[in-house]
Amino acid sequence: MSLRLRVFCGALVALFALGGAGSVSAQGAVLRVGLYALPGTLDPAVAAEGSAAIVTRQIFDRLVHYRESSSDVEPGLATQWSVARDGLSWSFRLREGVRFHDGTPLTAQHVAVSLERLLFPGHPQAPEQNPMVPRLLRGTPGVVKEIRVADARTVQIHLVLPYAPLLTVLAHPALGITRAVTGPDGGTRWIGTGPFSPAEAGPGRIALDAHGAHWGGAPRLGRLVFLEYPDVERGEADVDAGALDVLIPDGAPSRLAGALSIPGWRIGYLAMQTERDPFSRKKVRQALAAALDPQAIGAAVEPAAAPLLSFLPPGVWGSAGPAAAGSARPAVARRLLAEAGLGRGLSLSLLVAPLGWGVDAARLVEAVQGALAQAAIAVTVPPEPGEAALRMARSGEHQMALVEAEAEGGDPHLLLYPLSTSEGATKGAAAVNLSFYRNQRLDDLLIRGSQLSFRPERQRVYARAQALLADEVPWIPLYVRLHWAVARPEVRNLRLHPSGFHRLDRVVLEPPPLAPAPLPTPRP
Repeated sequence: MSLRLRVFCGALVALFALGGAGSVSAQGAVLRVGLYALPGTLDPAVAAEGSAAIVTRQIFDRLVHYRESSSDVEPGLATQWSVARDGLSWSFRLREGVRFHDGTPLTAQHVAVSLERLLFPGHPQAPEQNPMVPRLLRGTPGVVKEIRVADARTVQIHLVLPYAPLLTVLAHPALGITRAVTGPDGGTRWIGTGPFSPAEAGPGRIALDAHGAHWGGAPRLGRLVFLEYPDVERGEADVDAGALDVLIPDGAPSRLAGALSIPGWRIGYLAMQTERDPFSRKKVRQALAAALDPQAIGAAVEPAAAPLLSFLPPGVWGSAGPAAAGSARPAVARRLLAEAGLGRGLSLSLLVAPLGWGVDAARLVEAVQGALAQAAIAVTVPPEPGEAALRMARSGEHQMALVEAEAEGGDPHLLLYPLSTSEGATKGAAAVNLSFYRNQRLDDLLIRGSQLSFRPERQRVYARAQALLADEVPWIPLYVRLHWAVARPEVRNLRLHPSGFHRLDRVVLEPPPLAPAPLPTPRP
């Protein structure tokens, strides 16, 4: 069902017509972007996931921003930051000369109020829904003790315990810096400092105008128009017809012509119940990793996903590259099974949790079964539906389970820690370590990685943790989901981001090529 929007930008005298291909506003080209759903509000705390966050990401800057093609960060509203030696206090120095879209100068007080409303549920400006921030900061207020204003350009975040992922997750659109004002209808409107500002809204459409005074430079477009396109094939047809410039679908497009993709932060993996035989034996787990075939898995999950050979997706900083995942070496797998006392092979059961859009679970299961059969491992799939299978896996009632997980916020801690440490291995609805693997050495590494504020040292810790995972193999990464877009040839400099929150202010829309002039008719 389409989300209906109320007009949120105040006293707009008239709605401007949205132009056709290569159309130009008073400030420059108009880029029409199709999304599978539009947000019902432009509060970044609420519109924090999926296509909704693509819209708010253009309006609201964060203290830090994700770097291109990575979850590493670069300066945003803050140009400098430092952390106390005990890791309990972070200080951010704000950029000079930044103004909100209404001309109000940005101050540290604005930043403090903007963050406090997300962290403290009793705050007068607390959002009605806050789906993302508690997941990024271990609750609300979670790891945050308080926000302090040191001076007009310095804001401090004080923590209850060292939490190094803070720097990465501050780049998430949910933590966009806002200023609340009262609209003509008496409701709250949220104003940002980003490269675009809200211009108009209606059912199935949101228009943003370029903010020419943006601190990062004026956008290369005059206007963004977001249009709701839940039907991918209709969106593709409109791109072909020149009625739409870019389509960003929920899943993979139906065709690859004019399409581009990037690996995201969501992965699919094989969890093995390490508390139970045979997966209490490391060599059995290593045998499965040796037997799995990345090429076959890739063929099974394309075009929604691509094979993953590392414990972190490539777009998450700290990824150590290829590990033990799927090497298609059945002879090695059979040798490892023999060394584990299972030279005649074995039979295993596989639960399949819900895998979401695009991935054909039946094809993926066939690829896993086929690869393991080459190593004398027979795999059967019980008939439990996806949600029942997930409940069984969380209760530890499985041998193997196909599951998905995400490095939310882009920090390696938010994937490796829940999937691999003792904290997540308590059976029940809250279980996230579905291998129920416990290793004090790995726990210590991942806890240390969450506390170290010096990024190169964190990188070394996560490299060691991934090497340990590659040896112990409690779970096997299988695939990484892809973010897709389809664009007209005239769209230039569209660069997708692994987060799915793509930056659009650097996009250029070139005019369509002129039709060749007709040849003169020869005289008789």
